Amino acid sequence: MSVLQFELLLLACLSFVISRLIVAHGDQVSVNDRCANDLEAVQAMHFRKTPRLGGVAVFAALALSAFFAPERLQESYLQFVAATSLLFFVGLLEDLGFHISPMKRLLAAVVASLCAILLLGVWLPRVDIPVIDMATSYWFVGVPITLLVTAGVANGFNLIDGVHGLATLTGIGAALSLASIADSAGLASIMQLNMMLAAGLVGFLILNFPMGWIFLGDAGAYTIGFVISWLGIAILINAPDVSAWAIFLTVFWPIADTLLAVWRRSRRKANAMAPDRLHVHQMVMRALAICFFGPAKRHITNPLTTIVLAPFVLAPQIAAVYLWDDPGASLSAVVIFGVLFVGSYLAAPTLIQRFRRRV
Repeated sequence: MSVLQFELLLLACLSFVISRLIVAHGDQVSVNDRCANDLEAVQAMHFRKTPRLGGVAVFAALALSAFFAPERLQESYLQFVAATSLLFFVGLLEDLGFHISPMKRLLAAVVASLCAILLLGVWLPRVDIPVIDMATSYWFVGVPITLLVTAGVANGFNLIDGVHGLATLTGIGAALSLASIADSAGLASIMQLNMMLAAGLVGFLILNFPMGWIFLGDAGAYTIGFVISWLGIAILINAPDVSAWAIFLTVFWPIADTLLAVWRRSRRKANAMAPDRLHVHQMVMRALAICFFGPAKRHITNPLTTIVLAPFVLAPQIAAVYLWDDPGASLSAVVIFGVLFVGSYLAAPTLIQRFRRRV
């Protein structure tokens, strides 16, 4: 077993052990009966009281991975983890029942990203749109774009964290696809960081899917999205040949779901930060209930939703691996997946109704 393989195994084991301890004792640390309250939430898709502290396991693995980071990156990665901790702790307060508003959590993501920029002295170098790329080297253009992208991806992972394993699977797929891109671009150190992130998520996933004994919570979902977005930026900074659109493809699902939510709520003139039950995973789960299992089988339809969506989540990430150095092809892939995403979402209600009448 190589040193890296041992480190990956250790990170997965650490995440699993902490998750297991939380499952056993997590209901003792909330300031109120948060688990019970979650069952009554507008966006609730689960059926029993469940601890929402999986982010503790994810962040613990992330913190340990900083000490396993390649020596030349260790100091900067420790600084990055320190910046990430701000967002993690704000999310953790929400998970513990302190009711941090969505706007304040989004603001925490912006502040954490700004801290990373100040500590590391870097920001998103390009987006592969020529007019914008000419200006991103200037901080007053590049920094706001970076804040928007990183906070947006972090929030996107939180939005898709609605059924067992979906956000974690998306995070693992994104980390592994970024690792492959980094390897193709000759960035072995960044490849290692992505592999370690994926290992920490695998340890948590064992208890999150399919039974849903523990949830990521806001701390976990925001942390995953935040780290993934910055690891993608790190690749773009160090590898000019990598397409920014390929990096986009690695996080296509949370970005697409976020943009769709913004459009949907603005069209209905609803609060952009208010939860609803119209995300793709929620519609798929309801479709499974309406067409096959009935409303009383959420213990089946919840994890099955992740299985149904997995090919659609992973397809853009796989495309990113093959199109990593081709901006034109990767942009075309973004457009194609975008059309399929929106088209299937708009067609879903009609298809569900037709199928229900047949059965």
